[in-house]
Amino acid sequence: MPARIYQNPMNAMQSGRALTDKWVLEFEPAEARKADALTGWAGSGDTQRQVKLTFANADTARAYADKYGISYAMVETPNKTLKIQAYADNFR
Repeated sequence: MPARIYQNPMNAMQSGRALTDKWVLEFEPAEARKADALTGWAGSGDTQRQVKLTFANADTARAYADKYGISYAMVETPNKTLKIQAYADNFR
């Protein structure tokens, strides 16, 4: 079952950077979600979708996937660009 390895993104709602140094191995969905006829909730029989493994760095995540024969795709983290400006710049 294919998986993807990526670095935790920064939360868009906060300025903190907690847990952004962690790498995540997450399995790709094996089947599409479908609505339950009785409740209307979306679900599937894919239990691998619930598995989310965290690692300290990308090399550890790659080594884990290689050890257990998991095919994976690395999702590179885009460069972070900061727009540095002062509050006073809003009034110029």
